[in-house]
Amino acid sequence: MKKVFLFTLLFISCSPLKKYQATSAKWEKDIIKLENLDKSENYSENAILFIGSSSIRGWHTMEKDMFPYETIKRGYGGAHYTDIIHFTKRLVNNHNPKAILIFVANDIKGNNKSDIYSKNLPDRKPKEVKKLFKMVIDQIRSIHEEIPIFAIETTPTKSRWIAWPEISLANDLIKKYCDSKENLFYISTRDFFIGENGLPTEEFFIKDKLHLNKKGYKLWAEIIKNSLKPIVSHN
Repeated sequence: MKKVFLFTLLFISCSPLKKYQATSAKWEKDIIKLENLDKSENYSENAILFIGSSSIRGWHTMEKDMFPYETIKRGYGGAHYTDIIHFTKRLVNNHNPKAILIFVANDIKGNNKSDIYSKNLPDRKPKEVKKLFKMVIDQIRSIHEEIPIFAIETTPTKSRWIAWPEISLANDLIKKYCDSKENLFYISTRDFFIGENGLPTEEFFIKDKLHLNKKGYKLWAEIIKNSLKPIVSHN
């Protein structure tokens, strides 16, 4: 028994998750709320599961926008890959969806002081973001070995435009990784949200110039559905 205990401690201390342990504690209450939804809501096996940050949580018209796909929404505000790596199994384990879609957009922010998600959380390098993304995928695969997984590209926004070169590089690294794996797909959105002037199109965002408005969500939904259509049926 003592040997098992010591082995467990050694495994935890050597785990790549340990490096980011401190960043996860503040989200525990949010995850418990989502787990409670798992107990109170029922979904068919035709549903697709969205996990990620506030753009998922705040998508109040998801059911309407994503029709005819049935959806499960499991996002929490301010999610980073550095914390969602601790919660992936808890977000996914209670579901048997047709597909899983991931959108996490806060690991590179430009450290803008007006950005509420920049407080006390330094930007990660693009290679580190890709590594964290891979950790999320590995955890999903430990539960759902062959289910289609879609990574939704981090959207170009005016509020974080200063960080766009780094965000764009992280996007490219994640896309390259997705392209190398079976049943792992990348949904590119940047071309739809950058105008002819080469800047983010403000008509798709609310006043904070970070989160999508109703028009932005409708566009997002069409991009996502067009990517799902050849791979995932809605019935």
